[in-house]
Amino acid sequence: MMQSLGPWRACALAVLVGLGLAASARAAGYRAPRTPWGAPNLQGLWSNFALTRLERPPGVPAKVSKGDDIAAIERIVYDHILPADPLGSRESELWEPSHLAVIDGQMRTSWIVSTADGRIPYTAEGRKRLEAWRAEAFTNFDGPEVRNASERCLTPSFSAASPPMQNPPYAANYQIVQTREAVVIVSEIDNEVRIVRLGGPHVPHRLWGGDSVGHWEKDTLVVETVGIRPGETFRAPIYYIGPDARVTERFTRVSPTEIRYAFTVEDPASYTEPWRGEMPFRASQGPIYEYACHEGNYSLAGMLQGARYQDAHAKPAAR
Repeated sequence: MMQSLGPWRACALAVLVGLGLAASARAAGYRAPRTPWGAPNLQGLWSNFALTRLERPPGVPAKVSKGDDIAAIERIVYDHILPADPLGSRESELWEPSHLAVIDGQMRTSWIVSTADGRIPYTAEGRKRLEAWRAEAFTNFDGPEVRNASERCLTPSFSAASPPMQNPPYAANYQIVQTREAVVIVSEIDNEVRIVRLGGPHVPHRLWGGDSVGHWEKDTLVVETVGIRPGETFRAPIYYIGPDARVTERFTRVSPTEIRYAFTVEDPASYTEPWRGEMPFRASQGPIYEYACHEGNYSLAGMLQGARYQDAHAKPAAR
């Protein structure tokens, strides 16, 4: 998979042309359909599958247009996501060919749009916490309690559901269901059910993905999330969300086949400035399949068994 990039250019250009229809719909003043009680209707099956990721790899432009070498840029992004191992090989986590996401007719090389390099603007303390966790993630296998939440099937992998929601390399499907009191977002990964209450105060305790409260601003669902549990502050791809962060998300249906998702993350202790991103959710045929994480979670047991083997066969430290 992903060995031949030759056809990518033609496919990517076709996507650019085809998605111009969505831009035309927005230019014509597209208005989202309504639920029976009059709220903008976001319901349906959606997907955020794309090659684009949260942060931009070094050496690529922020936006890609028809005159650029699209195949070469996509190869750089792909290599950044899945670098070769020391033996020169890699096992792809991308279960189907993917391309850079298109927003307003331009291919994007990162979801982050507020910083010049398309990367998270950590403070010194924020980066210190990130690097400390990164080091422990590859060295500490003392028991399941020290492994990250997604490895333990406590939260969806790849930050697929916890705000700001990111795009996983597979099973990147969602279902949105609305009531008068809430908007429910179901992630295919881990079959996570995220409930956004409409109105009311935040709860006074921490939740894995934080406490999300929403309201409508014209056709946009605005969601504010606080109180993220510390065990969910370190995410994959590897980045850090401070436990006191405030995440504001905006869901706007901009065409019959697209929801524009935008987010802002604020935490002065972790970031030098608030950082913003945007991502398209495209209409999907579905269906959403069962994601039996615990039943098939052989990797956690394998890692711990491997660590116990190394412990048993470790050479005594020299005195």
